[in-house]
Amino acid sequence: MVTGVEMTHPDKGTEMFLYELGVSPSFQGRGLGSALVTELAALARSRGCYDMWVVTEEDNAAAQATYRRAGGAGTGRQVVLEWDFT
Repeated sequence: MVTGVEMTHPDKGTEMFLYELGVSPSFQGRGLGSALVTELAALARSRGCYDMWVVTEEDNAAAQATYRRAGGAGTGRQVVLEWDFT
């Protein structure tokens, strides 16, 4: 499964945030994750999004490889801040 969220900025237009990607362990390594990301990117383009982005951990090599196979490119170091309400 893949989940994308369209976000519209008043001054930039609409972009797609790749919120979550999941492939059952028994089906991993077959290109399904890359195919899902590629399809989400195609949907984003068809809906007029100007870009698509995702955040993953620095040490998650599998996720990074999947996103790169689907056409994603790193933009440098990112800082992610979160609020924990639990």
